[in-house]
Amino acid sequence: MNNYKLRKASFLLLVLAVVAGCRQSSTSTESENTPTFRLTPTEKFTFNSFVDCNMAEAWIGDTLRIFPGKYGEDPVWGDALELKYANGLNADEVFLTPREKFVSPIMPPNTKPGTNGLHGAVWFETVYQDTTDTTGKTLFGIYHNENYPETLPYDDATGIGYKNINWPQGLRGPKSAAAVCRIGVMKSLDGGKSWNNRGIFIEDLQPRMILLPHNKSKTFAGGVGDPSAVASGDYLYLFYGEYSYPVAYDSTTYNEDTEWSGQCISVARIKLNDLNHPEGKASRWNGNGFSAADNAAGSPIPSLQIPRAEGGGAASIKGQYHWGPSVSWNYYLNCWVMLMGKVEDYSWRGSSIYISFNGNRDLGTGDNAIQWSKPQLLLTKPGRVLWYPALQPMNTPEDVANKNTCLKLGKKARLFVKDSEANEYSSEYVIEFFRGSQP
Repeated sequence: MNNYKLRKASFLLLVLAVVAGCRQSSTSTESENTPTFRLTPTEKFTFNSFVDCNMAEAWIGDTLRIFPGKYGEDPVWGDALELKYANGLNADEVFLTPREKFVSPIMPPNTKPGTNGLHGAVWFETVYQDTTDTTGKTLFGIYHNENYPETLPYDDATGIGYKNINWPQGLRGPKSAAAVCRIGVMKSLDGGKSWNNRGIFIEDLQPRMILLPHNKSKTFAGGVGDPSAVASGDYLYLFYGEYSYPVAYDSTTYNEDTEWSGQCISVARIKLNDLNHPEGKASRWNGNGFSAADNAAGSPIPSLQIPRAEGGGAASIKGQYHWGPSVSWNYYLNCWVMLMGKVEDYSWRGSSIYISFNGNRDLGTGDNAIQWSKPQLLLTKPGRVLWYPALQPMNTPEDVANKNTCLKLGKKARLFVKDSEANEYSSEYVIEFFRGSQP
């Protein structure tokens, strides 16, 4: 059997064409779309540097610039200087940049515990390009930030930080601590060559951390993270994973159903003109509107939660849930597209990637921001651990002329995903979308 046929058989690609409703609200002026799609196997396309998050990227003039990697202090995994950037005239060129050709940007230093500033490690997950700057060089990097009681100890005066009491175990064994994730904002005025920290976008506080004896997932103690952000109207909409208890955690009253009810992919937003000073400015969806505070419990997107009857469960135990959204506007479909992973076991283990659609271009009207179709299986590789799925542009004339990125795409795109155990970020498929049934 040749490699092409073997790959098709062994990977068990369960979905080559799935119909997923791109539901419209009654107030939408967009025509209704019912997308279908097809995955076509291709020669393996492997990214040459370190990836452990969504791929943040932007066009600076005629140059596509990407920002993979991790930066900052991490007492569990080790301090990192892997957040770098590379340039190319198209997506294929920049993704094939040799590892030694990546450049380290100037980053803000970590500050000591108890002082203001950047704490813990950061990963850029999305870049928002300020449309008021005609040079294209003003960028806001939306970052995933991880801390521990060691790097961000609890401060009685502010309520920020964490207490090392009944703290759950992390990924590296009994002596490692579980992290807490937050989401923040950095700004660059030179196209991403240097960055300054603007502060925290949203976070969960100590009272909602899920502690021992209940938290045994070897993932997070709680928090918000793994985001993807898109602009709509005057706001930046943040789709992210919610991992905390929805009310104050108490080991004597803990309930798994209660935990599940507040978790999965959620959404928050902030005005674009507040990105310079984001702290306290964002609001989370609370089930009726964007009226929950930046550090308060919101409400997850109902259609993206896995029902309890279908195996859905609490993140702190083992329960199945979707995470790691990657959102893009598809101008061919006139529709938002979201890819996501699925945790199926302890330690973030999961072998499948899912896709969902939202036909409401204006995410600010009514409940448009949560009108996502039920996730459909896109790809599965039994026995592998798949993280950070994303659709990426190619080197086609259309992609280059339209300056497509992971946030804006057309009829075709590469499907990238990280195989965590192989530590490899690669693409083996091109996805093609159709407005109706396939020809």
